[in-house]
Order: sequence, then structure tokens, then C-alpha cells
Amino acid sequence: MEIEILSASGSKPIGKIRVNEDATIKNVKDKIHQSLKTSLYPDRQSIKQEAKGRSLKDETTLKSLNIDDGAKLYLQDLGPQISWKNVFLAEYAGPLFVYLWVYQRPWILYGNVTSSPGTVASLAAACWSVHYGKRLLETMFVHRFSHGTMPLRNLFKNCAYYWLFTLYIAYHINHPLFTEPCSLCVYVGLAGFAICELGNFSIHILLKNLRPPGTKVRRIPVPDGNPFSQLFNFVSCPNYTYEFGSWFFFTVMTKCIPAGIFAVVGLYQMSVWALGKHRNYKKEFPDYPKGRKAILPFIL
Repeated sequence: MEIEILSASGSKPIGKIRVNEDATIKNVKDKIHQSLKTSLYPDRQSIKQEAKGRSLKDETTLKSLNIDDGAKLYLQDLGPQISWKNVFLAEYAGPLFVYLWVYQRPWILYGNVTSSPGTVASLAAACWSVHYGKRLLETMFVHRFSHGTMPLRNLFKNCAYYWLFTLYIAYHINHPLFTEPCSLCVYVGLAGFAICELGNFSIHILLKNLRPPGTKVRRIPVPDGNPFSQLFNFVSCPNYTYEFGSWFFFTVMTKCIPAGIFAVVGLYQMSVWALGKHRNYKKEFPDYPKGRKAILPFIL
């Protein structure tokens, strides 16, 4: 059947394409790129039924939308795109490089430094390296992304958040005048950080196993044999809970106010994401566990 494609901005006709009746929106995007000789590759396209309507999902079929021969669809340019995987790699490689740069070359920020980094500063550098090293490895070998790309402009915003916070925290912890906290704070903070890092990794592995490779299948996440996954009995996004826990205990270990600010800002952003995912779970699955919160057990 024939579909007319119009611009979502101004409703200007772009051209016509022919697709099968059982075609999906993904097929429509591919056809637009191939048949209309446009520079808008599929990931850069947003297809809508109305000029100011919602974007249609790739897996949605034209038949389910009651789109017949001669119908019109609207095309919006999303701008240059970059894969989520590359965004994550850039976000996480930066903090690893910046922190170790400050730790190993303190003279760059502080001038002539004669003393070596203290025990807590060295532990903090190790913890920071473990966290972001884990993030990089998970991005390459664990995460399965439901969305292929994001706008390229977001890369700079996301990287600025991680890289600048890293510089802010590293400057204080590695400062020659940094005062180490008590031994109890260090031991409790280090132990809590390690537990939360293991918990975060365990949840990521469980979430990976929920989604078969190359699909966008969604299931209700439930605890498995791993004790860290028991947090699913209380929250929808325990990976975010453990993530906040890591930075909370990192703050306890270092008694660094910038690290605490980073933990609180991260908790706010992850709460926004968790609440959105929690709502989607309840909407998509009628039998979703009613006792779960989004990110903080019994609270939020």
C-alpha cells in the first residue's frame, strides 16, 4: 500500500513510499531512507500519525494503527544521533581518566607537592577506579539497550555532569590539606561501598538475563538465587538503590562534602528515572507486585 510522508514541521509533503500491509514503523523508516533518498537514517527519524502527536514505536505495525492505503504519516528530524553504548563509554571513561590524573599528578592543580597521597586518598582512588571500570565493562559486555541512539547534543551535557563532578571531588580528596576521617568511618564506608558495588553488578546481570539478545522483551524482574537480588522484593530499581548506596558510603569513607553533593544529586536524578520505570511496570503488568516502591524501600 502507498503512504504519503509529510514533514512534522509545516506539514510539507516529502514523498510517497510503498510498504506491505503488515509493515512496522521500523519498516517505514527504512523505506523512507531508501526510497526518498533522504539523509535521515532510521535512528534519526520520528514517525507520527499527527504533526504534533507522539512518536510511534518501531515495533508497532501499521495494521494495529488502522493505517490503510493512501494514509499520511508525519516525519520529524531528531537531529544527529549517537549510540547509547558510545555515550556510556564517553561518560564513564572521562571520570576514570580525570580522577586518576588528579591523583597521580597533584602538582597540576596544587603546585609543588612534596607529600604522597594519604591512605584514604589512595582508597578513594581505588574505589573510584573500580566503580567506573565496572561501568565500562558493563557497557561493553552486560547492558542491552532498549533504545539504539540518543541526540548527539546530549553527549556533551552528560559528559559535563560526570567529568566536572569528578574534578570537583578529586580536587578536594587529593588536596594536600585533606584531613582523613576516623578509622571507623573508613572501614564502614569501604565495606558499604564494596557491598553496594556487588549488589549493583548483580542487578545488572539479572536485568540482562531478563531480555533475550536482540529483542525489546520486557518482563517483571524478580529475585533469583543471588542474595543481592532480594532487594527486588522492596523496590523496582534496586540497581539505582545500590548506586546511591555506593556514593553514600564513599562519602562516609572520605567525609568529603562534594562527594555527598554528588550522591544527593545522583539520588534525585535516579529517583526521577525510577519513578518513571515504576509507573511503566505497573501500567504494563497488571499483576505487578503492589508492595514495591521505586528506589528507596518503604519510602519512595
